[in-house]
Formats: sequence, C-alpha cells, structure tokens
Amino acid sequence: MSRLVESLLFIEDDDAIRLALSLALEDEGYSVGQAANGAEGLAAFDASSPDLILLDLRLPDMSGFEVCRALRTRSSVPIIIITAQTDTVDMVAGLEAGADDYVTKPVVPKELAARIRALLRRVHLQDHNSAPTSITFGQIELRREQGIVLKGGEELSLTKTEFRLLCEFADHAGAVLSRDQLLERVWGYEYLGDSRLVDAHVRRLRVKIEEHPDDPHLIVTARGVGYRLIG
Repeated sequence: MSRLVESLLFIEDDDAIRLALSLALEDEGYSVGQAANGAEGLAAFDASSPDLILLDLRLPDMSGFEVCRALRTRSSVPIIIITAQTDTVDMVAGLEAGADDYVTKPVVPKELAARIRALLRRVHLQDHNSAPTSITFGQIELRREQGIVLKGGEELSLTKTEFRLLCEFADHAGAVLSRDQLLERVWGYEYLGDSRLVDAHVRRLRVKIEEHPDDPHLIVTARGVGYRLIG
C-alpha cells in the first residue's frame, strides 16, 4: 500500500534553491526531506527510505554521479537529477549512472511536480500489477508478477524505469516502438522531455541484458525511428 503522503528527498547544496523548491513541493502535497551534500543525502536516504530522490549533480563533497551510483547499490528508488541547462554531457552521464529523469536549471516548480507525479504514478502501477506473466527471450526471463528479470537464471539489478522499459518492449515484441511512444508509455503522458532519456536507458538496459551491448541482438535499433525487441 502506498503512503498517504509521498516523501521526497532533495539533495542540493544551494540553500536558497533547496528551500524554495522544497516549499513549492510541500504545497503540492509532498513531504520533503533535505540534505546539503552527498554524505548527508545518503545518510538521510538510509534513515528515511523516501519514495523519490531529487539530486543535484554539483555537490561540495562528492559528485552527484557518485551519489546516484551509491543509491543504486541500495535501491531502485526513482531518481530525478537536476543539472545546468547547457550540461548535456552531465545529463546523459547522470541517466547512465542510474537516474530515471532529469530537469534543467532554472527549475520550474510546476514542471518538476509533473515529472514527480508521472514517475510515482508509473511506480505505483508497476507495484500493483499482479498479472501472472512470465516471458522468456534469449537468456532473459521477465517475471512481471515478481518484478524481477533473470539472465541465465541469475537475477539482474534493474531500476524501476528499466524494468518498465523492458516490459514495454516485451509487450510489443517484434514491433518497432518510436522514441515518442516510449516516452509516453514509460515516462507518462504528462512527460515534457526529449528522446535522450530513451536512448540513455536503452544503453543501460543493453549493458545488463545483452551478451555484447555494442552489438545487440535483443533490443535492436530501427534507424531513424526507435527500437524493437527481437522475441
């Protein structure tokens, strides 16, 4: 059962930004914990197990990438990274470190709240989907009812977004799914993003499920369109 009030953890070293956005998100009905650096953020996560993390990439004690990777060793909790508008390389690197989504500075509170709602809604749909479905392709076994994926019998560590992405491919095995379709179906209809999210997550997913990620045989590229799963 989901909590009546969903909890967020905002890891950001700029006091003014952290306070302003926290107040705005509390107005949206969330409980917001705060941390001013990476070490505080990891400790706060361990102590409170929030429903979603907001993570600035520029922290004084350790990089946001390090924090993201450390969180991923602990949990599949949704992570939204916050980056400077021109830091495309940082944005992609953050996604590949395990983040689910990103927003750029200056952050628009209403847009951020929409991203949070979309991510949490998808998490709840996944958590409450008890359809007894097991699908096998190659060495991969997708056990949807348990929320796990096996490769050669060994369980893989996938984020919730990676799991949803793989489910979407499995539901349409053999069909080409465009990046726009994947953005709508995996990240939510209210999503206001771009195709780099899809590309970064497909790369991460390939690293985990393919024998040779640079020469994929399961999730293949339909050049100029999107991707498809070879069932």
